[in-house]
Amino acid sequence: MTDYEPFIAEQTDEKVAVYPGTFDPITMGHLDIINRALEIFDRVIIAVAINPGKEPVFSLDKRLEMIRDSFGANEHRVGVEAVEGLIVDFAYRRGAKAIVRGLRAVSDFDYEFQMALMNRRLEREVETVFLMTAFRWIYISSSIIKDAARHGGDISGLVPDHVCEALREEFMKKT
Repeated sequence: MTDYEPFIAEQTDEKVAVYPGTFDPITMGHLDIINRALEIFDRVIIAVAINPGKEPVFSLDKRLEMIRDSFGANEHRVGVEAVEGLIVDFAYRRGAKAIVRGLRAVSDFDYEFQMALMNRRLEREVETVFLMTAFRWIYISSSIIKDAARHGGDISGLVPDHVCEALREEFMKKT
């Protein structure tokens, strides 16, 4: 699925974290969490989940491309990989010490806390780190962005410009 070798942390002493999600599409809130995680960790692997229970707007390849384009070729500290199965297993195989989860509101915490406890039960060497999104992004989610874009709403500034354009093109095809 990728044109490069997956990053394996055991090759170095870097502190690596995994940031999982479907990223359909990546938003400024996601980018905020990733950039803040890079202040804590040496490297962040963005794990783009393949979830058969969801019907994403964008193909897996398009989501991977949009995420990579959000960082540019110079961001050597960010890896982007597709992942199927348990995120905690993926993180362990990559030598990551943490799974990063973004929280927007108290309502996110209950679910995320349960997942963190289960992941801890499955693999004690991988911690979960919660980061609160910046206040300016607290109200956005990929679902809200897609809904606004689907109905012609102005989502500029809430997603990177190339993602805004991709959403416009995608929803123009469906009208």
